[in-house]
Amino acid sequence: MNQVAGIFKKIASGSLVLQILGGIIAGVIVALAAPGAANSAGLFGSLFVKALKAVAPILVFVIVASSIANQKRGAHTNMRSIISLYLIGTFMAALVAVTMSFLFPTDLTLVATDTAATPPNGIGEVLNTLLFKVVDNPINALATGNFIGILAWAIALGVAFQHTGEGTKTILNDISNGVSSIVKLVIRFAPLGIFGLVAQTIATTGFAALAGYTHLLQVLLGSMLIIALVVNPVIVFLKTKRNPYPLVFTCLRESGVTAFFTRSSAANIPVNMDLCKRLDLHEDTYSVSIPLGATVNMGGAAITITVMTLAAVHTLGIQVDIATALLLSIIASVSACGASGVAGGSLLLIPLACSLFGVPNEISMQVVAAGFIIGVIQDSAETALNSSTDVLFTAASDIAAHKGIAAVTEPRTSAAA
Repeated sequence: MNQVAGIFKKIASGSLVLQILGGIIAGVIVALAAPGAANSAGLFGSLFVKALKAVAPILVFVIVASSIANQKRGAHTNMRSIISLYLIGTFMAALVAVTMSFLFPTDLTLVATDTAATPPNGIGEVLNTLLFKVVDNPINALATGNFIGILAWAIALGVAFQHTGEGTKTILNDISNGVSSIVKLVIRFAPLGIFGLVAQTIATTGFAALAGYTHLLQVLLGSMLIIALVVNPVIVFLKTKRNPYPLVFTCLRESGVTAFFTRSSAANIPVNMDLCKRLDLHEDTYSVSIPLGATVNMGGAAITITVMTLAAVHTLGIQVDIATALLLSIIASVSACGASGVAGGSLLLIPLACSLFGVPNEISMQVVAAGFIIGVIQDSAETALNSSTDVLFTAASDIAAHKGIAAVTEPRTSAAA
């Protein structure tokens, strides 16, 4: 019995990233060697994502409310700086996507495909949806994973609890710590969950379905890599005046890998919270900036909207001038920030951007259908970029605000946290 306990203890204290890498390799091997068993292994992946999605809403609600309630008067949270980085990063992502689309134009083979979901009719509808998300019933917000509503209620209650006694604040803090402990336990199962996700995905779809969209994927993934490895590091360097790459690679490794396979910014909130804690960032800041980033920091979504829209425009032979391309970047940025308020995320916002060029709705919905075909890769890469950037910009702002501390490069292990 002691031997089994020792094995579990060793696993729990080991490198989570190495264990996830092992899970990925094992998933590929099982998918190729035994596709039937791979589909069964998908149960582990489904349970892991379900557990993350279940714990994320209550984690955000409790931690944000507790952090604000226990915040000392005059405390500096850097939120203005972080929000600025979020907006700049999203707009730069759209600009890079426009540039890549001009340099490497894409032709799509459009085939009529029915799509059950209905896209929004305009920016006004997106903003209207977001506004009503803010004033959602708190119980419904928690039940449906409406993080904009959860964040609004948590901030409001946190401010209200600032005027209560120390006993109430202590209870809130204890609840926050309890929920965080549950989150750590869920995260420790990431290697097993990702093993199941990888095995099921490869066994079910393989890579044949993506062959016809190779060029489109290259433009999408190339744009995302430029943002992740060039643009974001430049933004971080300008903010911190330090070598950004240790922090960039840490965020990609610790947050991006998990987000790639869960394909859910909401599910990755607990992972990012845990990473911020291990990076010794200020809890008053990251407890708000991480859930906020999961709803408005959408550089990957801006890239998807822009590249897919310009692919449709190029396929139809429509000429695009610089001014219109700039306007598209602005629309894609605003739309991306509202992607979380629309069922279907970034893909269903493509018709909105296509309408700028007079593309018929039936054509733009065919582009959406093409997006669902490549969604296995596109959505994974998009989520990895979005989620890892949340931590990156939060850490950069924290470093810039506390120039006397050592540069954040490597997180503590989960066990140490």
